[in-house]
Amino acid sequence: MPTKKKRAKKFHIHLVSDATGTTLLGLSRAVLAQFEGIDPNQKFWPLVRSDRQLERVIKRIKENPGPVIFTFVNENMRMRLREECDHLGIPCVAVLDPIIHSLSTYLGMHAKGVPGLQHTMDDAYFKRVSAVDFAMRFDDGQNFKGLKEADVILVGVSRTSKTPTSVFLARRGIKAANIPLVPGVDIPEEHFNLTKPLYVGLTAAPERLKHLRNTRLKTNNKEDKKKAFQGNEYLCEDRIEDEVRKARRLFSKHKWPVIDVSKRSIEETAAEVMALLQNKRDRDQQAKKEARKHD
Repeated sequence: MPTKKKRAKKFHIHLVSDATGTTLLGLSRAVLAQFEGIDPNQKFWPLVRSDRQLERVIKRIKENPGPVIFTFVNENMRMRLREECDHLGIPCVAVLDPIIHSLSTYLGMHAKGVPGLQHTMDDAYFKRVSAVDFAMRFDDGQNFKGLKEADVILVGVSRTSKTPTSVFLARRGIKAANIPLVPGVDIPEEHFNLTKPLYVGLTAAPERLKHLRNTRLKTNNKEDKKKAFQGNEYLCEDRIEDEVRKARRLFSKHKWPVIDVSKRSIEETAAEVMALLQNKRDRDQQAKKEARKHD
């Protein structure tokens, strides 16, 4: 007798923020991913900065009770939200409190308590805007002039997530370019020997690439198909395997770190690239210190 499939547990979860709520959205995704058999109905309440706005949110929470995760810095608003959640008997979690408290203790100073500081238009903000513009200009090998200014250069065959990873890195203020390895298209060696950027080779299993390329083929318009997929070599598994082998030989020749993106999300790939970039910067900084010692 077949076992009856267990129904997913449905519930509401409220994300309440006095800023854009980007932090909350990321945290909720990470936390909810740890639970199987759930069907959360996520309610998102960003830019809640007045008592009147908060009361409207509380009214909606009462209509659909469920755990509340928030990032308020205003103490009165925090207390009001917590009181109402206590009355409803639902969890109310200030997710940034443990981090802020730990840093405050370590640094011996109080946090500013100003909502949305991470989104102010300071130097870091304009650095991120500049990095996004850079990623667009140097996407898919369309431009090589000024490539030496990149922090990271991603290299790989088609459908190895080069563009979305570049954009993700740019949103973190990292200037990322990407160079596609296309059969029959030679890239001048000088573009693979720049000293400032970190080169990272992106690869994937041929069967995974074939699946992604086939999906792309179905969604592209007729003119794109005619130009890019003539003869269907783009989907030939033998051809793809050859592309991957040649790419790996190139990575090995230049001793670049390689990331297999077959089973990685864009966020995971970008996180590994950022770790590699930090290691490179640490090595470069140490090398400069050593050089100064010998001057």
